[in-house]
Amino acid sequence: MHATTQSIRDVDEARDFLSRHFYAVGVDVLAPVPGWKATFAVAGDLPVTLGDLRFGVDVRVSAGELGAYHVNLPLSGGLTWHQGSGEPRRASVRSAAVFQPVGETIVDRWDGDCRMIAVKLGRRELENQLAAMLDRPVRGPLDLGPALDVTNGTGAAWARLARMIAADASTEDGLVAHPLVGSRLRESLVTGLLLATGHQYRDQLDRQRPVLAAPGAVRRVIEAMRAQPGRPFTVADLAAIAGVGIRSLQQSFRRYAGMPPMAYLRQLRLGMVHEELRQAPPGTTVTQIAYRYGFTHAGRFAAAYRARYGEPPTDTLRR
Repeated sequence: MHATTQSIRDVDEARDFLSRHFYAVGVDVLAPVPGWKATFAVAGDLPVTLGDLRFGVDVRVSAGELGAYHVNLPLSGGLTWHQGSGEPRRASVRSAAVFQPVGETIVDRWDGDCRMIAVKLGRRELENQLAAMLDRPVRGPLDLGPALDVTNGTGAAWARLARMIAADASTEDGLVAHPLVGSRLRESLVTGLLLATGHQYRDQLDRQRPVLAAPGAVRRVIEAMRAQPGRPFTVADLAAIAGVGIRSLQQSFRRYAGMPPMAYLRQLRLGMVHEELRQAPPGTTVTQIAYRYGFTHAGRFAAAYRARYGEPPTDTLRR
């Protein structure tokens, strides 16, 4: 999930860039400015795409039906938009714009000084995640609220997460591009939006009381963890292996294992690293072993290892 970054001074080139990474769009300059420059940085894949975008001149953008859920989160300036026959709305640094997959989409004015984080979320990705959280199928499209307050509460938390992921994707050594981390961050972005925005399933989501998974389902998950301890599991992956919803799996692990599934996975990995460090041949490094078991941040791994075993992993390896 590395970012593609470009500086552009031509409207047609800018339109082609946005069409290639987001949607087929039309672009009209509303107030020409000599020497304007657009700066675009886009990262992601089909399920989730993030862009850090600034056009540099006032423009109108028409996109037709998006076919995906989409959020425009201004970091400066603002934009005016509408979908279908809806009334024009204004997005700003205090209120993000939330777009549906259906309905003709028009950004009536994207201010030249508006820099924004654009988040495109695949329709199947969002709706399947909600179904997993509810433990039952859902009928889409979801009627997401068109405005997301990003000044406080879950809206502000989601906005911080989106900004962090976008910033990380633009760095060469960012964790978002790592296969062990990127999928979890994308899952968090999708789940967070479902918990931050209003929609027709929101009350059910807040009231959801999961039915505990049977011990056999928990055992299947543990067996999968042991078979592939270095695999970049997400909670959704583990719930699919168990054949239950995410919240059901989390509750079941707390009951039968005394901790959430991802915490159990981390403890399992620590134990496997410990055993391998004790038996490692000369020339082996701690980093090699830790990385093989899914630990990608050396500092956090070392702290977790020391908390559990009372010594740094290098001491175990030396013995």
